[in-house]
Amino acid sequence: MLAHQVTRLRTDVPAGLTEALDVVAGFDAVLTRGFARIGEEDAAALAALADAVAGTPLGARVAEAVGKVTAGSVAEEHLAVLAGARSALLGAAHDALLGQLDGVLGRDRSPWPGAAAGATEVSPARLAARAWLHEVALTGWRGVDHELVSGAAAPVEDALAEPGSRRLAVLLDGLAAELRACVPVAAMPQAPVRRWADLWARGMLLTQGAPAGPAADVELVSGRLLPLGVDVHEHDTAVQVGLHAVLEPAGGGTPRLVRATVGAAKVATIVGPAIWRLFPGQPTLLRALAGRRAVTVTDLPLHGGDLRWDDTRAELGEPTDPFATARVLLASATAASTPPLDRHPAAIAEPVLVEGAAVRDDGGLVLDLDGERVPVTVDRLPASGPLTRGRVAAATACLGLLRWDDGRWLLQPLGVRFTSKRQVAEAHNGDWADGVTDPKIAKADAKAGDAVAVLRERAGRLLRR
Repeated sequence: MLAHQVTRLRTDVPAGLTEALDVVAGFDAVLTRGFARIGEEDAAALAALADAVAGTPLGARVAEAVGKVTAGSVAEEHLAVLAGARSALLGAAHDALLGQLDGVLGRDRSPWPGAAAGATEVSPARLAARAWLHEVALTGWRGVDHELVSGAAAPVEDALAEPGSRRLAVLLDGLAAELRACVPVAAMPQAPVRRWADLWARGMLLTQGAPAGPAADVELVSGRLLPLGVDVHEHDTAVQVGLHAVLEPAGGGTPRLVRATVGAAKVATIVGPAIWRLFPGQPTLLRALAGRRAVTVTDLPLHGGDLRWDDTRAELGEPTDPFATARVLLASATAASTPPLDRHPAAIAEPVLVEGAAVRDDGGLVLDLDGERVPVTVDRLPASGPLTRGRVAAATACLGLLRWDDGRWLLQPLGVRFTSKRQVAEAHNGDWADGVTDPKIAKADAKAGDAVAVLRERAGRLLRR
C-alpha cells in the first residue's frame, strides 16, 4: 500500500454508506429494547428500514413485516424478513466498500457466478434455534437473563448433531456464551449491540434452511498454492483457521486469490499452540503453514474464493517466501466475489503488502505511510503463533488483511519482517502449526501437558465403558 491509496480510501467514501448504517443502527436499537413493546421511536426505526429497501425485491415483504410487528404481531417469519432486510443493507455497504477498495488497489474481482438456489426444508433443529432467537428478539438485549441464555443449550446440541447445521450451532453457542458473560446486560455501560445484532440476524437467516448454490458455482481447481498468511478465529468451543493464498492454476492462467478454511470443535482449556493438535487430519496443510511451503493441489472444489480443503488432494511443495509472493503476484491476482450471505463490512478481509512504512505507537499501533496513518489492530493476534505486539511494532514489512471497522480501515497483521539482534527475521501466525519453535514457549507448553491428548484418552475411555 502507498500513501495516496490510503488517502483515497479515506476521502472517497461511498455515497449512501452513512445513511445505510444509520438505518441499521436504528434497527439495532429496537433489538436492544426488545420487540415485545414497540414504541414510537421503534416504529420510526422500522419504518426507515422498510423505506431503505422499498425499491428492492424485498420491499413488499419488509413493509408487510414492519406493519405486523408495529401492530404487535411479532411472528418468527416477520423477524426473519427484517433480519434479511438488515443483512441486505449491510451487504450493499459491503459491496460499496469493497468496490472502493478494489478501485484503489487496482484489484480485479470476478463476478458472483449466479443466484443461489432456494433453501432446503427446515429441520427441527433449525426450528428450535429460530424459536430461541425469536424469544431473544422479543426480550431485547437489555432483558436477557440466565434463564433465557440457558435456553440455547438444547438448540445448539440439536444443531451440532446435524452436519448441515453446525455453522448455525457454533454461531448460537458463541452468542449465548457472550450473553452469559454479560448478564445482567442492563447493567453494562455499553453493550456490543452491533455485534450481537449481526450474530442474531445471521442466525435467523441460517435457520431458514441450508441455501446451496447451483452446481455451476463449484469448480474443481488444480495448481500451485502459495501461502500468504493465516487468520485464526476461536472461542471456547470452536476454532477456525483460514489460509489466505495465491493459486497459480495448472496449465497457466491468471493467478487467483483464494482462502482455505478448516475448523474444529474444542473446549475452553485448549488454547494457544495446542489448537494445532485439533487438526490431525490435515498434516500437509499444517506443514505448509509451519514451513511456509507451496502446496500442489489437485481437483479441490472451489466455491467463489473458498477452497474446500482435502488433505488427500494436496502435496507439499518447495519453500516459498510469502512476502515475495505478495510482491510479485498480489497486483495481478484476481479476487473472488463474496457469497451473498457473507456480505458484511466486517467480513472484508483483503490481503495487502506494506513495505517501507514505519510503525509508531501512539497509544495504539499505526503504520505511517509518508504522513498517512493506518491503524494496526493487534487484538486479534492469536496466541497459537509467534506474532506478538512487540514484533508488529518493530516491523519493517507487514503482510496483512485490510479490514473495515467502525468507519475506518484497519490493518490486521498475518506476518511481519523485523530486525532482531541485527538480523532480519520473520514471524507468521502459522509458524507453530507443526510444533512450537520458540524454546521458552515449547518448554512451557510441554510442562502444561497435552490437553488434547488427555481429553481424547478420557473420551476413549468413556466410550469403551
